[in-house]
Amino acid sequence: MTISRINSNPRLSDAVVFGQLVFLSGQVPSDRTQDARGQTREVLEKIDRLLATVGSDRAHILSATLWLKDIARDFAAMNEEWVAWLPQGASPARATSEANLASPDVLVEIMLTAAVISPQDQ
Repeated sequence: MTISRINSNPRLSDAVVFGQLVFLSGQVPSDRTQDARGQTREVLEKIDRLLATVGSDRAHILSATLWLKDIARDFAAMNEEWVAWLPQGASPARATSEANLASPDVLVEIMLTAAVISPQDQ
């Protein structure tokens, strides 16, 4: 089976496709001046674009891991954006935790695995 790597650099690939699965690296916001709600919205938009690139979408997410810099302060805002973004009935397996993220101004990071949509599912 072929492994396809999307937007690769020496450290990582934004996405890796193997068979009918796509694995997204942790996605962080580019505009780090936003609050957690804005950063979550931007990260989800990046995820939408990556999933579309590999032939998937948010309805086919299987699992997600979310990290917040300050879970007590930002969980509610992040979660509201997440719930509004997900199609009804398409909730993946999910874990959310607090982490000291790679940059002090990154408040949200999201990594996920999704199914690639086969032509008969479209």
